[in-house]
Amino acid sequence: MSNEIEQEIQAKGLTAPRVTPAEVEAAIDSEHYINVGGALTVASYMALPEDSPLHLLTICVLVLKNGFTVTGESACASPENFNAEIGHKIARAHAVDKIWPLLGFRLRDDLTAKQASIPQRVDA
Repeated sequence: MSNEIEQEIQAKGLTAPRVTPAEVEAAIDSEHYINVGGALTVASYMALPEDSPLHLLTICVLVLKNGFTVTGESACASPENFNAEIGHKIARAHAVDKIWPLLGFRLRDDLTAKQASIPQRVDA
């Protein structure tokens, strides 16, 4: 979620339970990056050609605190534009985008469980 959207949510005083950017970040235990071309070269002990598109593919693996993993990827269309740092940022953002629905599902489960435990008023 963009900072702009988060600021708008706060400015509008939307205070009901929700998943926040801080909670998403707090759910992450570690992050790992793989350049697919480099990884295949190391794993197969055979160098891929320098112009292989696999050198333009970056994968980010986020390990969450509960041990679950999510991945994100970044692929560059033009080799001249490849930049490892930018590829890492894009791949991480794509992985983080996958955490939101997981935490949203957990929050909805928690809210439903709380609602079920509150006795419902019965009018006579």
